[in-house]
Amino acid sequence: MDSSASNIIFNEEGNCNFCEDFILNDIKIEKLDINPLLKKIKEDGKGKKYDCIVGLSGGVDSSYTLLKTIELGLRPLAVHLDNGWNSEIASSNISSLVDSLKVDLHTHVINWKENRDLQLSFIKANVIDIDMLMDNAQAALNFQMAKKHKIKHILSGSNSKTEGIAAPKNWTHFKFDVKNIKAIHRKYGSHKIKTHPLISTLDYLYFTQIKKIKWVFFLDYLDYDKITATSELVKIGYKPYLHKHYESVFTRFYQGYILPNKFNVDKRKMHLSALILTGLVNREDGLNELKKSPYGDENLLNQDKDFVIKKLGMNNESFDEYILQKPVPHDEFPSEKSFFNFLLKIKNRYEK
Repeated sequence: MDSSASNIIFNEEGNCNFCEDFILNDIKIEKLDINPLLKKIKEDGKGKKYDCIVGLSGGVDSSYTLLKTIELGLRPLAVHLDNGWNSEIASSNISSLVDSLKVDLHTHVINWKENRDLQLSFIKANVIDIDMLMDNAQAALNFQMAKKHKIKHILSGSNSKTEGIAAPKNWTHFKFDVKNIKAIHRKYGSHKIKTHPLISTLDYLYFTQIKKIKWVFFLDYLDYDKITATSELVKIGYKPYLHKHYESVFTRFYQGYILPNKFNVDKRKMHLSALILTGLVNREDGLNELKKSPYGDENLLNQDKDFVIKKLGMNNESFDEYILQKPVPHDEFPSEKSFFNFLLKIKNRYEK
């Protein structure tokens, strides 16, 4: 981590606040006991077809989560959001996983015109968190399916060992900010949004506080090692990816090209820092990895660039112009972030 993160602070020992927070959180995670969690999931799921939801992207983390739920005797419903950007490997992995593990899969396919219009709106607005659209939609879909099937636990593949470094404030945006999404789309969009799942702050409160649905970082309860996890998945027909988030063509292009070239953001710094702190990568190797191209494969980069530009309905000239335009903060548009922070302060006071 370095000064490209706007809110980074280094102490006298040279350690930054992101790593210090990671270590404190890791101490809490080491105390987690999976047995009470499994007992609670099974009790809440009695008499129901499923006792948990597993959001399945086709990536290693979510795929391994699905595998372990079966091995631990749970009855998951796999939920997948298809926004039109799945890589061929991701589609193959999802299909082979649900077949091998004999689990039910619910796939929600977003209307492509809606998804493209929202993504183009964010591009025209020059805001950084284009992937916020997918993150928000995935959360919305999982909560909606949990409510529909009266399920109390959503098991996420997000985890501290590979994703435990918090995203700097200038690298991302508040994921439940539907007000921000709608404001950007209202200014730059042209297509009505009817089927795209969305979840606001109030929606989140409704699902978690009224319906009592819990979002669980399931892999934090396990001794999670991505290399071991991948090798276990390969045994049931899983095909590994070159890099993290390569299950989505847009996400790999966004993280591997748009973020570094337009916003001076290299998310590998977060991922590698987490792996260094958990002892899975040494710091020298991490620094050497950062010297390489963020994309890893120049032929794939050129292929993806042509594909993404064409699929979005842009051309090379308009895309190159977009890369050169000055970034605009999400806060330039209406937002519900302050409302969420206000509610969070009340919650923290109440819990004291």
